Amino acid sequence: MIAGAAMTFFARPSDWTRAPREAADATPFAGGSQHYFAFLSYSHRDEAIAHWLHDELEKFRVPRHLVGRITEHGAVPRRLTPIFRDLRELPASGDLGTEIKSALAVSQFLVVLCSPAAAESRWTNAEIEAFKRAHPERSVFAVILSGEPFASEIAGRENEECLPLALRFRYDRRGRPTTKRAEPLAADFRGTGNARRLGFLKLVAGMLGIGLDDLVRRDTVRRQHRLAILAAGSLIGMLITTGLAISSIQSRDEAREQRRQAEGLVGFMLGDLRDKLEPIGKLDALDAVGGRALAYYSKQNLAELSDEALAQRSRALTLMGQIADTRGDLDGALRRYREAMSGTAEMVRRSPDDPQRLFDHAQNVFYWGEVSERRGRLDVAETAMREYKRLADRMVALDPENRKWQMEVKYADTNLGFILYKQRRYAEAARQFGSALILVERLAAAEPRNEDYQKSLPETLAWLADAQFGEGRLEEAIGQRERQVSLLDALMRASDDVVFRDGSIAANRVLGRWLVSRGSVESGLAHARRSVEIAEALMPNEPDNMTWVEYAAGAKLDLTTILLSMGRVEEAAAQTRSACDLSTRLLARDRNVVLWRTIAIDCLTGRTAVAMASRSFAEAQQLAQRTVSEAQAFRGSDDVETRFTRASAYKLLGDVYAREGNRAEALKAWTAALATWPRSTESPRQMAMKAEILSSLGRTADAEPLKRKLAEVGYRRMI
Repeated sequence: MIAGAAMTFFARPSDWTRAPREAADATPFAGGSQHYFAFLSYSHRDEAIAHWLHDELEKFRVPRHLVGRITEHGAVPRRLTPIFRDLRELPASGDLGTEIKSALAVSQFLVVLCSPAAAESRWTNAEIEAFKRAHPERSVFAVILSGEPFASEIAGRENEECLPLALRFRYDRRGRPTTKRAEPLAADFRGTGNARRLGFLKLVAGMLGIGLDDLVRRDTVRRQHRLAILAAGSLIGMLITTGLAISSIQSRDEAREQRRQAEGLVGFMLGDLRDKLEPIGKLDALDAVGGRALAYYSKQNLAELSDEALAQRSRALTLMGQIADTRGDLDGALRRYREAMSGTAEMVRRSPDDPQRLFDHAQNVFYWGEVSERRGRLDVAETAMREYKRLADRMVALDPENRKWQMEVKYADTNLGFILYKQRRYAEAARQFGSALILVERLAAAEPRNEDYQKSLPETLAWLADAQFGEGRLEEAIGQRERQVSLLDALMRASDDVVFRDGSIAANRVLGRWLVSRGSVESGLAHARRSVEIAEALMPNEPDNMTWVEYAAGAKLDLTTILLSMGRVEEAAAQTRSACDLSTRLLARDRNVVLWRTIAIDCLTGRTAVAMASRSFAEAQQLAQRTVSEAQAFRGSDDVETRFTRASAYKLLGDVYAREGNRAEALKAWTAALATWPRSTESPRQMAMKAEILSSLGRTADAEPLKRKLAEVGYRRMI
């Protein structure tokens, strides 16, 4: 299925609550070589408020009941000291200076006072760069004094930008800048009085890794205690009422704490933790975090959840569904996606004209359709993808200039095209893919540094190529695949993201097969080997990732076919054994996945071909008969796919009998293959197979039109 619906969730400025960790895993705020609790970076034009904030932070006393609590930042300290603030004038040289660099190196956090002056300050920017390079995993907090974040992206408002350049982009785990837009944790100081005080408390809560309620509640509880004492002194009967009030408050506070922890877990899981684990293919660590959050949400009534809580719950369910999907647990994935979809449907019901809510709902509709396709329910999948397309078109209608919504239209076109392709409706599929390609090429040209667009471009080329190949436009299809491989090679050189390696496995595999079918055998073999090489390098990173196991098995089986066509039997046998071992792992995980069942049948086909090439005809006959049995029991995603699988198995059995010299049995098997053959549009490979069967049966006149058509499109050998 196309990895279309992009599900990247960034931490919002208010999402500073994070999940508490076990004490054994915690790192204290200060200790070892860490000396400063925070480094205060600012333009000297904002010196007055920097002085005020420095004093406020250093004199702040953490509430007693919070001291020692373990959060993701370690044990909560009593005081937020010391805070580093450079009191000197800017150096005349182009260097930050030894003292500044040393202070940045030993600071737990970086707090940046953001204003148009700070955005223009090369020294503030240099301090941010130095901190991010030294500590890519540590938090940077933006305190908004004036101006507007990301105003530089809005025509006519560029001079209102308040975020220094280094704060607007993410840095990777090695401390290198990327082209990805950052979403810095922000506290708004643009108001006065209570508004500024609330911004200050948000900043403190973020650095401590606790909820804002924990700090605000301190003053509230004190007032409640005073009122209780006064009431008790005035009237003894009020003791009962006061007791009930206190009990209610405690229950409310307990509920708030549970909600804060659950929402903090989800925010952390969907934000920092996912950003760190997803690019390197390590999602298993999210399971425990998601489990705790969902245990809380499972007890809640959807209709009573706040909008934010409902959104958090749905996102967590979606991510847990993705993890289950990656591990091959399609039942668990489908259950999570349906739960998530019920939540996002409720959100859309509350606000039907909110594009963001339509987007969130569309993601779950997509995943529901994807799992349905993999379960063999193309009718359900097509319904889901048409609904996804409707939602995407609605988003663009509500906000036509939003490129994120435009990309959703692209994803919807591509995924609907995929379902049409699966139904052999190649011309319709090619039109969908062509529309998607035009859109993503326009977006990629407008923003050449946008990674989402760069990832989507090679994927769209792949599906357009496959549809063109299905129509018989071989040269056009090969050209699209060659362009895709070239793009992926460049992206892999520039990034460690496993998405590009995923795509390169399939791209090289298919291109290799098509080149061989055109007669370019050596070139095709090189691409097939490259596909296997990338797949084998990926699998050790995450052994439970069944998608990579699936990719590796398919790549090895294709390589087997090419090697056999070149007479390299021993090497083909080794690749077949390895592919079949991987197929066994897939079926052990779930025998109901259509593609995995297909791979298992292909594995038997490969073993049969190797046995024939080795002249082990008795073994080949036994394996071919097993292949027919498996194909007869096979139920693909539709009747067409099932029939092609069975016809291929009968053809193979006929070929084995023919090699043994048993012409009568061979004719029976080939006749059964034709009887099973579906009435549908045929790809070049299927046309070639049918032509071979007809020729084997002596029906050369029927085979000739197919052969002529294959010759016209440049298809020279079946592979």
